Amino acid sequence: MTTDDTILRVEGLAKSFGTTEVLKEISFTVRKGETKAFIGPSGTGKSTLLRCINQLIVPDRGRVYLHGEEVTHAGAKINQYRAKIGMVFQNFNLFDHLTALRNVEIALLKVKGMKEGEAREKALFELRRVGLEDRADHYPAQLSGGQAQRVSIARALAMDPDVMLFDEPTSALDPELTGEVLEVIRELAQNGMTMLIVTHEMRFALSIADEICFMEHGTILERGPPADLRDSPAFERTRQFAGRFAEL
Repeated sequence: MTTDDTILRVEGLAKSFGTTEVLKEISFTVRKGETKAFIGPSGTGKSTLLRCINQLIVPDRGRVYLHGEEVTHAGAKINQYRAKIGMVFQNFNLFDHLTALRNVEIALLKVKGMKEGEAREKALFELRRVGLEDRADHYPAQLSGGQAQRVSIARALAMDPDVMLFDEPTSALDPELTGEVLEVIRELAQNGMTMLIVTHEMRFALSIADEICFMEHGTILERGPPADLRDSPAFERTRQFAGRFAEL
């Protein structure tokens, strides 16, 4: 790929909460169709990084560019940019009083200004894409955790984002429900969706990512192809953490 394929560029991103420095000058680029996985111990800034990219948290320093246009401090344009950077959270964030179908189509109506019929058709397409068309009329309380998370993925996909951010998408799920969500994400990767994934699913990260970034203490300590970080990491700390790959 050439630099013309760059969709997202992060430069010197830094964020502190009080006296705690959570992100320390993070920089990287993401190219079209690339899947980049962020791993590392809890509390190392991985989720904060995604939220800063999507401007849910305003960074103290640094810039984020989408297709060469700056996203940071976008002001009135922020919703326009967020529509292009889909985000899936740990805890679904569905509207309890709306069906799966309405959860997916509401942003199409309110943000994109689609007509009712067009929005419904698009929402049904995205539910079909994640294997849940038959649950369109179910409310979140009637869905399993895995199904609810797949609805949240469909909702993000409905906006036709250029980049998808996944913040530990299976951490709130029972182990038996994790696989169905990971399979949807795997299919997105195979179909060329550009994605950043924060995950503790080590086997999954190894199998899906083009690059793995190991984060600790607010920095990317090491990055590279999955096999390199598994088999020959440059840092002892990465080696210790990559021991969790040992069974693969």
